[in-house]
Amino acid sequence: MNRVLVTGGAGFLGSHLCERLVREGNDVICADNLFVGRKDHIRHLLGNPYFEFIRHDITAPLYVEVDQIYNLACPASPVHYQYNPIKTAKTSVLGAMNMLGLAKRVHARILQASTSEVYGDPQIHPQEESYRGCVNPIGVRSCYDEGKRMAESLMFDYRRSHGVEIKVIRIFNTYGPRMNPDDGRVVSNFIVQALKNENITIYGDGTQTRSFCYVDDLIEGMVRMMNSRADFTGPCNIGNPGEFTILELARKVVELTGSRSRLVYKPLPPDDPAQRQPVIRLAKEELGWEPSVGLTEGLEKTIAYFRGIIQEG
Repeated sequence: MNRVLVTGGAGFLGSHLCERLVREGNDVICADNLFVGRKDHIRHLLGNPYFEFIRHDITAPLYVEVDQIYNLACPASPVHYQYNPIKTAKTSVLGAMNMLGLAKRVHARILQASTSEVYGDPQIHPQEESYRGCVNPIGVRSCYDEGKRMAESLMFDYRRSHGVEIKVIRIFNTYGPRMNPDDGRVVSNFIVQALKNENITIYGDGTQTRSFCYVDDLIEGMVRMMNSRADFTGPCNIGNPGEFTILELARKVVELTGSRSRLVYKPLPPDDPAQRQPVIRLAKEELGWEPSVGLTEGLEKTIAYFRGIIQEG
């Protein structure tokens, strides 16, 4: 049994990770300030003797005894991370420093949940880990993009300076049950609009591409990365290499929901990436990992989740 800290543990990804770790027999501490996380996501775990919830903001130090730290705390959707961009940057940078300080003190291994956003609007396609990115450091998305880039830098500085065992993954677009309906991400937006027979909003002309990874596949890659050999630090892309245009996604959602929604087009937000697709060769070679859930199957499960939420509301 490992004693594991999951920051952002009441969020979309964090709650799935906590559930997985508890199921495998670990003693799990979930820390979340509930800005975007929800207690409902972890309510079914609260009575488990091997699960503990702490309401905590990682911009302040946290003192616990653990063997592993998964640092997932940070708003990940543009709506939420642009709501308070200074707070977003603090969460990435100060949060990483505080969690690294904890890892150093208690000799814990730490995994940083980084993001494909470190590649910015990429000039190389698809993106592999050696690509250094094309990020606007003063744009409206920079609080998140540059915050995550700085968090990666801190991880490797702590490894070089203090010997902290680090793992860094770069997460590509992930979707599934427990996404927030109002988080502004393309999958949740399209599904909610389709289920309500509202106009489906496409920003730009819909030709921009994304790669969509189902949450169960992402969590499997994350856990494998944490438990991989000590000298494999990453960064390592974790995502589904299947590439779809936003227009293809919208039409697929309309088809699967049987919606009467129409597609409407609005201007593209600033610094929105034109293309996004991971090279996962490293994950295959080092972790024996690749996604197994296709887009249609994953969307069907996600649509069922949102249909239940809408009917309850």
